[in-house]
Amino acid sequence: MSLLIVFVAEHSHEPSADSELVKHLKSVIKFRGGPISVAEYMEEVLINPKAGFYINRDVFGAEGDFITSPEVSQMFGEMIGVWAMCLWEQMGQPDRVNLVELGPGRGTLMADLLRGASKFEKFTQSINIHMVEVSPALKKIQKMTLKCNNEDDADADENTATTLTGIPVSWHSTLEEVPTGLPTIIIAHEFFDALPVHQFQKASRGWCEKMIDVGEDSKFRVVLSPQPTPATLYLLKRCKWAQTQELSKLEHVEVCPKAIDLTQTIAKRISSDGGGALIIDYGLDSIVSDSLQAIRKHKFVNILDDPGSADLSAYVDFPAIKHSAEEVSEDVCVYGPITQSQFLGNLGINFRVEALLQNCTDEQAESLRTGYWRLVGDGEAPFWEGPDEQTPIGMGSRYLAMAIVNKKQGTPVPFH
Repeated sequence: MSLLIVFVAEHSHEPSADSELVKHLKSVIKFRGGPISVAEYMEEVLINPKAGFYINRDVFGAEGDFITSPEVSQMFGEMIGVWAMCLWEQMGQPDRVNLVELGPGRGTLMADLLRGASKFEKFTQSINIHMVEVSPALKKIQKMTLKCNNEDDADADENTATTLTGIPVSWHSTLEEVPTGLPTIIIAHEFFDALPVHQFQKASRGWCEKMIDVGEDSKFRVVLSPQPTPATLYLLKRCKWAQTQELSKLEHVEVCPKAIDLTQTIAKRISSDGGGALIIDYGLDSIVSDSLQAIRKHKFVNILDDPGSADLSAYVDFPAIKHSAEEVSEDVCVYGPITQSQFLGNLGINFRVEALLQNCTDEQAESLRTGYWRLVGDGEAPFWEGPDEQTPIGMGSRYLAMAIVNKKQGTPVPFH
């Protein structure tokens, strides 16, 4: 079996000894007698129960490894709340509805959504909140952020709680665990980008999957699989959805089976129970080539360098989400993607920022303007006068929004 070496990791710093996760990864490769897929590597690095990046730490916000939209400004969660309430109205204001968030981070988005929606009692009284979260550390932070009132009760079920305003909250490790039978609103913000991707490279013998192996120097390296792998089935499916000229230009392709499967789970649920899903993430309205990246302390690093110490994420393939949903159900419609800037702008974020600016200190005004630019701007903020390294960078066009809704409800705002 000949394996072609493509790329060897340049380690930016050499740990004094292998970490528990590195030992585990090397033992898996040794036990298999050969390399593992990039997807399996990514999954171990992010959610290994003992040493995964997300499992034992708070990775969000300025002190963590990256900043997400809810950590930038309260207005983001408020606008998501507007979207959820509008969908609930279109659903006929059901008395009970499941409000599900996939990968809720610190719980900031949900807390801002609930605070913004608090005046609309009929809506807040109808919702059962379901948080889909695998990290025990983040689950604790979410309970604090949502001000759940049974934190100190030693006998309480750790997977159920109630907010101070009486809204029931449950935690689950997968969407499948969330009870069915009620209309459902699903929020997936920066969730799909952390789902593991398989990477393929064009070679003389066709598309070959990129795999992770251990070299003779004991460092991780990328190699090409000598024969088709199980994920090739998903590659074929993705190629079927792509246009010929789109594929002919590419030397690399990323596919995400878990995104395809999750989307189909979402579409089936929306088809049977009613409701809709909102997906916001950084990604492309086209097939994704080679986007997997690692971020440690807000800086890009090699994906093979000290696994478990950096976040791994990949661009979301929005057409694959659209095709996956449409393939599995004729009862759903997919809208978008549109840019985050269009999404928030059409929901009225500019009116919200102006209202908040009427009643704040100079320091709060600066924070609001900066947050607003980060959410809807494009590139560096032109008004910034502070240190260059702190210049706000807009996420407005890099992040895209897509909705999957039950056909009965019509077109969701703001996708008209």
